[in-house]
Amino acid sequence: MSSGSSLLPIIAILPFLGALIPGVMIRAGRTACASFTAIPTLLALVMLGVLAPAVMRGEVIQAQIEWLPQLGLSASFFLDGLGLLFAGMILGMGLLITLYARFYLSGEDPMGQFYTYLLLFQGAMLGIVISDNILLLLIFWELTSLTSFLLIGYWKHLPEGRQGARMALAVTGAGGLAMIGGMLILGNIAGSYNLTDILQQGDAIRASDWYIPALILILIGAFTKSAQFPFHFWLPHAMAAPTPVSAYLHSATMVKAGVFLLARMWPVLSGTDAWFYIVATTGLITMVLGALIAIFKDDLKALLAFSTVSHLGLLTMLLGLGTKFAAVVAVFHIINHLTFKAALFMSAGIVDHETHTRDIKRLGGLARLMPITAAIAMTAALSMAGIPLFNGFLSKEMMLDAASETVWAGSHLAVPVLATLGALLSVAYSLRFIAHVFLGPVRDDYPSKPHDPPFGMWAAPALLVLFVVLIGILPATIVGPLVAVAGGAVIGGELPYYSLKIWHGFNAAVVMSVIAVAGGLVLLALHRPLDRLWQVAPRPEAKVIFDWLIEAAAGLSRRFTEGLHNGAISRYLAIFVTASVVLGYIAWSGGGLAAPDRPMLPVPPVVAIGWILLAVATALVVTMHRRRFQALVLIGVIGLMISAGFVYLSAPDLALTQISVETVTIMLLLLALHFLPKDTPRESPLALRARDGALAIAAGGAVAALTLAFLLRDFAPISDYHLANSYEGGGGTNVVNVILVDFRGFDTYGEIIVLGIAGLTIYAVMETLLRGQAARRLRNTAYAQDRSRDRHPLMMVVATRAMLPIAIVVGVYIFLRGHNQPGGGFIAGLVVSIAFLMQYMASGFAWAQARQRIGYHDMIGWGVVIAGLTGAGAWLAGKPFLTSAFGYFQIPPIEEFELATAMLFDLGVFLTVLGAVMLTLYSLSRIARYAGETVNVEPMDYDPSQRVAAIGKGDE
Repeated sequence: MSSGSSLLPIIAILPFLGALIPGVMIRAGRTACASFTAIPTLLALVMLGVLAPAVMRGEVIQAQIEWLPQLGLSASFFLDGLGLLFAGMILGMGLLITLYARFYLSGEDPMGQFYTYLLLFQGAMLGIVISDNILLLLIFWELTSLTSFLLIGYWKHLPEGRQGARMALAVTGAGGLAMIGGMLILGNIAGSYNLTDILQQGDAIRASDWYIPALILILIGAFTKSAQFPFHFWLPHAMAAPTPVSAYLHSATMVKAGVFLLARMWPVLSGTDAWFYIVATTGLITMVLGALIAIFKDDLKALLAFSTVSHLGLLTMLLGLGTKFAAVVAVFHIINHLTFKAALFMSAGIVDHETHTRDIKRLGGLARLMPITAAIAMTAALSMAGIPLFNGFLSKEMMLDAASETVWAGSHLAVPVLATLGALLSVAYSLRFIAHVFLGPVRDDYPSKPHDPPFGMWAAPALLVLFVVLIGILPATIVGPLVAVAGGAVIGGELPYYSLKIWHGFNAAVVMSVIAVAGGLVLLALHRPLDRLWQVAPRPEAKVIFDWLIEAAAGLSRRFTEGLHNGAISRYLAIFVTASVVLGYIAWSGGGLAAPDRPMLPVPPVVAIGWILLAVATALVVTMHRRRFQALVLIGVIGLMISAGFVYLSAPDLALTQISVETVTIMLLLLALHFLPKDTPRESPLALRARDGALAIAAGGAVAALTLAFLLRDFAPISDYHLANSYEGGGGTNVVNVILVDFRGFDTYGEIIVLGIAGLTIYAVMETLLRGQAARRLRNTAYAQDRSRDRHPLMMVVATRAMLPIAIVVGVYIFLRGHNQPGGGFIAGLVVSIAFLMQYMASGFAWAQARQRIGYHDMIGWGVVIAGLTGAGAWLAGKPFLTSAFGYFQIPPIEEFELATAMLFDLGVFLTVLGAVMLTLYSLSRIARYAGETVNVEPMDYDPSQRVAAIGKGDE
């Protein structure tokens, strides 16, 4: 591992940290916001520059951050020549886009939001190009889809912006899902998910039976991201984004991600007929089709968008050819395309910004009015056309050279002819961009008077055009070393012979290039009549097809969902239970179950009677479920019998928990019944009851059979481990409590979070009942004005006063003894909840609530926080999350005692349980008071004077 490896994770995270800055700095002004946005990008670029010399020497820098070492999960990064090239492009263009956007965006645009999205997107792209672990790469891959969605839809007020963002997310997101499958297969073949390991196993991967499925799935991800046919249609619709976004996406980031993936996987996936015919053919078709459509686009950005599609096809074709020379040419063209395409998009943005239109038919003659912009744009366009002395010419000539030697399905002409046609069309749309926008007479009907923008807007494209010229004249000096090291990383071996120079002698590529330029000039001259033919010619529209497919898929999904999810919980349960029973039966019938080797234990008469009572109560619940109060009483009986069963089976912790939960649940349900009809209003049809009964018997019988099968056979339960390690590992003799707060602390922590969420959800649901139609129904609820004059009896009030301190002491006692004796935070929370519930029932909610000092929401929050902080405290000792620590202490004259961090975790459990139960009670009481039920403000509501008056009235 290189000494600079520690910088890689910092480079990866800097843009994400920087995304926190723009939203704050926009308060200091637009210039300050842009300046501070550039800082994290600049810092990352400087760090990359520090690592660059080692990479240029051929070193591979690696870094790894352990995440969950027990599961073998880590955040791994590496930087080689290809990663250096793309990381430099991403960060360098990020700086230029930051500068350009400062002057391009209007004062009405939320600039802080834009820069936040930009940095998040930049961080996602950086993660892709320097990730070593393919699972981490997949996370960043999907992040690019999400963040590009935000950037493309930045102008939310534009319908086309929202649609373009949705389309980009749908296409690239779906491709990303396919790629996940391919990457998992690839990692399984290689036996590792680290790219540095996978790239060394090309022969084994290509020889695997799973090579083709992995290849197809990965290519779907790459093709959708890089807008290859037939997924090319989303990219032009992303042009609804602001021009800085378009320039960034098209030159160095989003659409280049697919090309990067093809280049990264080239050593292990290329070299087969499947790779050649799928990748090269797709790239060739995309190259020609994109160029053809670009010629007839009148929107400046649409023309450039389809030109990007064409050039992405060119890069895909080069990588698909499978030769080392073509792979190096692809690397060279990636650099060249960055420089001229970003400059062209920025120039188009300047034209749009100054003239208030992107319609080519409303432009022309701008060279006289905007000489600086014209010089920048025309130079970049000539490079895109492949005209000599500009960098695009060099990689175009090398591309034609590679194509001229390619045989496709036995044909020596197919690839050269189509490559020449693509180059010819490229010349045509590039020259049209120049001639129809900047040349010709000056018009007098521009939407706004054109003029060159301030220096800040044209500085970035001017710098890029400078590289266009310098690379075109001195390619070997300017980018030769970078092409060599990046090309070497792509092919994973010795570089082939190639020469970065303007003239390679008279060869097939020169002839093809001359044909392309001459043909492009002819097409430009014939553009008007050809454009008329193009407009009337019937042709499929990819967007129309996409919209139809989306609508059809949504309609099918809607019909399926509405047919399956009709709102009946009984149907959902029936489907779930049926699936469970069927899957269980399949597993059971698979065999492998040994014969019983343990006899049945004798059943004492008391146990048999208890079982009969339990069975009878259960049957009565089924038959009497319409009578809600009787059903609730029977449920209580069932709970008590289960508690007795736990006592009989020597499980006091479970018995305490069961009886506490039963008491709290029954009390709360009794309060809830106050707002429900006495009887269930509607009975299910006989057929439905028969179905549900059969399912219930099948599921219950299956569980009983499974339980009996285990009880009649010897097996090694996990409890042996817990019994052996409870005291030594957790410091407690109560195995159940140690399991809850130590061995399975994750489970308990998740459960109290769910419990807290349940309490908050009940509160939120009840809140909605106090509004709208539900609130009107509540207010119309009839409450008798002359209810019992002794709603809170004196004996009950006095008894609960005496019971409260006793119950709290019992709760504290159960809490403190839980680590070594039956008890713990959960049971203690329920016991104290029961004590508080009795106060509310005895003296009324308003009286009790007036004496409550800690909010129930706060209890839940503090409970979860205390439990979480206790678990996180283990990190300070270098232990995994929720590892308990304990020790024994002696303070004279007190005898030796134990203290364990599990007590703090249990305190969190206690507070969460208490808060959730009391918040549920609070929610129910609010409904009662809102509906008009009277509440007393004194401990008792009995008024002797009213009683005397009533008697006197009776005497009359």
